[in-house]
Amino acid sequence: MFKSISHVAITVRDPARTARLFQDLFGARVLERKDDEGHLETFIRLGGTWLVLVAANVERARTGDHIAFHATPDNIEATVVKLQAMGREFIRARGNTALYFFDYDDHVFELDTEDLEKELGESYTSTGTKSE
Repeated sequence: MFKSISHVAITVRDPARTARLFQDLFGARVLERKDDEGHLETFIRLGGTWLVLVAANVERARTGDHIAFHATPDNIEATVVKLQAMGREFIRARGNTALYFFDYDDHVFELDTEDLEKELGESYTSTGTKSE
């Protein structure tokens, strides 16, 4: 079966601007390269996940679709301070244990302090049904 997610690709109008947002917020590693066909590719690494920022002039509605990263309460508080300084919109949730924020193209990102592996491991069976 699969080992892990290789990468997540998202379309953005300006990959360099979106990459700077994640560099400013998290010190994210950013790599740019040209593929074999000469297209510029922008990669950012958040936690152990690579995001590929694909340039496209796409308008999107904000939805509940999001990418969540496990974070500490200190990570969340530091990110709130940075988002406020940048004038960026964010939403605190679940008793301040989660933080949602948005990139320039209305993708939603979450920082979450809960350990999903532990939570699901304790309350769900291997078939995916809730334990009693």
